[in-house]
Amino acid sequence: MVNAWCTLQDVIDCTRVSVTNDVLLQAQKNIEVFSNRIYPDKDRMRSRDLYWLGQAVAYQAAWIAGQFGLETRLDATQIQQDQVSSTLKEDGLTLAPMAAKSLRRVSWMRSRTVHIRSAVEGAGPIVGDALSDGSDEHMVWAPYTGGP
Repeated sequence: MVNAWCTLQDVIDCTRVSVTNDVLLQAQKNIEVFSNRIYPDKDRMRSRDLYWLGQAVAYQAAWIAGQFGLETRLDATQIQQDQVSSTLKEDGLTLAPMAAKSLRRVSWMRSRTVHIRSAVEGAGPIVGDALSDGSDEHMVWAPYTGGP
């Protein structure tokens, strides 16, 4: 059994392509590179992220099965031969299109905007300078009791 975010059966269910353990392992390693996460970290990931990583591995495995010389390709953005040219997207020669779409749905691969929740239920916006003593009247203070 391969340590991957999906199984051989998941690849078949998702893509209708049958692959070997070697291809699944190669797909897993490719997605680890593109996602910047490794399989042993799976216990610290949200189930939604694991779902999309599994989809990415499944699509990558099916795509790899139809590729020739994947690991020995040149890094190019434009290819021209016999008066026909192609312009490729970044990672176009190494990442399956559907795997790329799946990876964009993983939480850490989206916008880098930081969303901060209010520590106090129903608290409105802070008025004025939050660090000055004069703004204390706008803050609801409570002792920390621990927990989430």
